[in-house]
Amino acid sequence: MSAARHDGLDLQLRALKLPSFVENHEQVALKADREGLGFRECLQHLVELELSDRQTRKIERLRRESGLPPEKTLASLDEKRLPQKVRRQLQVLCEGGFVERAENVLAFGMPGRGKTHTLCAIGHELVNRGISVLWHPAFRLVQRLLIAKRDLVLEAELRRLDRFEVVLLDDIGYVQQDREEMEVLFTFLAERYERRSVMITSNLVFSQWDKIFKDPMTTAAAIDRLVHHSVILELTGTSFRTETAKTRNRGASAGAGETEATEVPLAAEGVAD
Repeated sequence: MSAARHDGLDLQLRALKLPSFVENHEQVALKADREGLGFRECLQHLVELELSDRQTRKIERLRRESGLPPEKTLASLDEKRLPQKVRRQLQVLCEGGFVERAENVLAFGMPGRGKTHTLCAIGHELVNRGISVLWHPAFRLVQRLLIAKRDLVLEAELRRLDRFEVVLLDDIGYVQQDREEMEVLFTFLAERYERRSVMITSNLVFSQWDKIFKDPMTTAAAIDRLVHHSVILELTGTSFRTETAKTRNRGASAGAGETEATEVPLAAEGVAD
């Protein structure tokens, strides 16, 4: 193929948004000459490369847009610390079927029990499957909605959030709202009801959610919408953070003991002078 025709082909492929075709068509052509591949086989190989690269680019984009903490993945989650029932639920949730059914996932437990890490790990696995996820601390989402309401663009902001198949609200129990804050959060949850999934972590059980929504009727309505189609994860046991701190302190104490044990004979030999 002449240089002019080659350049023209690359331009046409780029115009069709086929970057993997541009990158690989020469190599595939050379392979076809060596191995006697037919046109259909070459075309199928190029299409497979394009689809694979598109999926990779899509996942990279979804991960950037998700805001998920990059360190809170399934690989870094100590599943042995989770209750057995949660471990079983975790495997199924990572497959993403609940998203197709517009179900919610609600994780309850005292601070340090792994609620955030568990749901973020699920979020990362969903992204790996091409599902759009948005992670937000609950207070930040409320602020975002309040600003949109103040600027008279709340509906537009809700539509932007609706682009995400899953929204993960972290630490909803720490949101102590006045009436206006409660209203925008309830509006958000009501808009997604039976259409999109919500994942929520909370250190408050449902009986304490009147601290969040203040009004008993609104509290009952919010819980009803969330629970109607939901999977509930109860994370019990000891605090991950407390156990990590104890392990770290034990290691530091042991290290100090070893230092002392080695220093005594060295001093006796006159090395420490």
